[in-house]
Amino acid sequence: MKRHQIILDKLSKEKYLEVLDLCKLLDVSAVTIRKDLKLLEEKGLLHRTHGGASLENPYINEKPINEKEKISVEEKNGIAQAAAQLITENDSIMIASGTTVQALAKFIKTQKKLTVITSSLTVVLHLIHLKNIEILQLGGYIRHNSASVIGNYAAHILENVSCSKLFLGADGIDLDYGLSTTNLEEAQLNKKMLASAQKTIVLADSSKFGKKSFAKICRLDQIDEIITDKGISRSIVTELEEKGIVVNIVS
Repeated sequence: MKRHQIILDKLSKEKYLEVLDLCKLLDVSAVTIRKDLKLLEEKGLLHRTHGGASLENPYINEKPINEKEKISVEEKNGIAQAAAQLITENDSIMIASGTTVQALAKFIKTQKKLTVITSSLTVVLHLIHLKNIEILQLGGYIRHNSASVIGNYAAHILENVSCSKLFLGADGIDLDYGLSTTNLEEAQLNKKMLASAQKTIVLADSSKFGKKSFAKICRLDQIDEIITDKGISRSIVTELEEKGIVVNIVS
């Protein structure tokens, strides 16, 4: 069918498509588009997601940190730079694990006093030479794939601390399922971090949207702000803003 070929051709160029965009492009109803996507998924030609379709499987498998660091490098650095601007004098912040939030540490240049709580060994290595920054390194078992700690020891420390901002990463962001990651223990530690922070800011490049992973971190209504790149679709931005989330798009 010609309509199916148009969908596949466009998807091969853009990697992710929204149902509403396809309705406008093909001048058909959302019901028709969803039927088309269902048929194409059954043939193994695409994967359906919330409100659209993707070439990639929306269920994410874990990758080692050295592989993740090579993906969307420019976007991650731009997001990290924008996040660094949110840090204020005498601030107390928490930085979770993940390559985008770990990139944040590279752009923290403040000469003022700052307290950083983190599960990430990479973050500590970036900040250790800055004498004005007090670092609370969470303890526990080391996850080799994320160069970060997990477990009850880290969670116990978080019961006794509070911070103004949590900078949180995610492997997947789905409008229904919420934020997720590939490791259950890491997700549990992220939940503790959420409870210890006054404000939660998610740092995620646009490839993370429309995807989900094994371990759920939280609902979207539990976060305050998302910093991402211009690859995010307008319809997803609209839905996030309707949930009360500030969306900061880095050009």
